[in-house]
Amino acid sequence: MACPFFMPAERFTGIAWQHRARLPLGDGWKGHCTAPGHESFAPDDDHLTQFCNLGYARQCNCLPSARVADAVRFCVSRDREQLITLLYVCEANHRPQEHGTLEYEPASHRWRSSHNDTRIQRMAECYLESYLERRSNSTPEHSPVMENKVMDIW
Repeated sequence: MACPFFMPAERFTGIAWQHRARLPLGDGWKGHCTAPGHESFAPDDDHLTQFCNLGYARQCNCLPSARVADAVRFCVSRDREQLITLLYVCEANHRPQEHGTLEYEPASHRWRSSHNDTRIQRMAECYLESYLERRSNSTPEHSPVMENKVMDIW
């Protein structure tokens, strides 16, 4: 779950996370804060590691006390040739506050449906980029596309 005020910009390769693919956005990201009063704050590596990329960072000095969400999480719910469907959940106090689906068309490289909050949309783009990278590097018998096709038979 990433911080809802984090605006990812580029891959964060400067730190060796043990399981990068398990990070909330599918990898580590650098970016900037969009929390009120901290819009120009460029977090250092420690801040990115402990707070921005992981959400629920109540110790972060940038996190406003009045907020709709503490964290955002994503997952791919369906991966077809023509359409990839992402689910997202914005959580506060470990409870869903907002949820929905976002749809991406791989062939045309465009979003069929997107989120109206540019931060959440950007996080979805980062998550999808990480997912597509892993998918292209996986073997056919273990690819997410194949797994979804097998699961759809049941």
